[in-house]
Amino acid sequence: MPELPEVETVRRGLEPAMLGERFASVEQRRPDLRFPLPERFAERLTGRRVEALSRRAKYLIADLDDGQALVMHLGMSGRFVVEAPGTPPTEPGAYYNEIGRHLVHDHVVFHLGSGARVTYNDVRRFGFMDLVPRAGLESSRHFAGMGIEPLGNELSGELLAKLFSGKIAPLKAALLDQRLIAGLGNIYVCEALFRAGLHPEAEAGSLATPAGKPREKARLLAQIIREVLEEAVAAGGSTLRDFAHADGSLGYFQHRFRVYDREGEPCVTPGCGHLVKRLVQSGRSTFYCERCQRR
Repeated sequence: MPELPEVETVRRGLEPAMLGERFASVEQRRPDLRFPLPERFAERLTGRRVEALSRRAKYLIADLDDGQALVMHLGMSGRFVVEAPGTPPTEPGAYYNEIGRHLVHDHVVFHLGSGARVTYNDVRRFGFMDLVPRAGLESSRHFAGMGIEPLGNELSGELLAKLFSGKIAPLKAALLDQRLIAGLGNIYVCEALFRAGLHPEAEAGSLATPAGKPREKARLLAQIIREVLEEAVAAGGSTLRDFAHADGSLGYFQHRFRVYDREGEPCVTPGCGHLVKRLVQSGRSTFYCERCQRR
């Protein structure tokens, strides 16, 4: 499933085409995606102008000029394709080879006032779209109880200590808890823990002192989480199976993985000499170096 950097990359790819534009018409080619599309979905969008395009965790949000918000989630295989007037979509050969966009899975098409066309394609249909009043967005079923944004100014060693103090849950599981920190996913948590030298099975509460104050490793981890995410956004995300950018190009952060998906390969830390190991936590693969990452 696309993680935060992938979704942010898609947002940036859509923004030049959609921001400030009106939906001249909308093609709804099926009644549902993962869930049924809102009643009169195409009709309610037609004529509306996109006033802002933002991201919350792994969701895309288009603020509309009637006070509604179009909430979009890519699921596992969802992607947007942008076509400018008079030009074909930008889809390099690697896009077809690795992902294979089949036109039969073009489920929603937004025709913009500029003449551009934005198509939502989703082979598995695990993505979804919804229309929610913007004023009540944070309390809606999509965002109620969601944690802080890891790329925002809120993330700090002090906050990690506050969130994790007294928790005996594994550190990786706590970082993936969307009620605490929203948008962190398996790939980037593995990478951040490796760079911070922290074992994924360490108790989350070990980041805090008995008095609830942040230990130095809490401050380091907060800094590294932001660094890893920012690097991934700059690189365009990590292409795994089905993910592609809005323009059809692929992300390349996977070429910078230091530990993720490197089971049995030598640790990249100079002089380490150990092999990367894999363990399963809550049904997800965790990759780590037992020498570089301590409890």
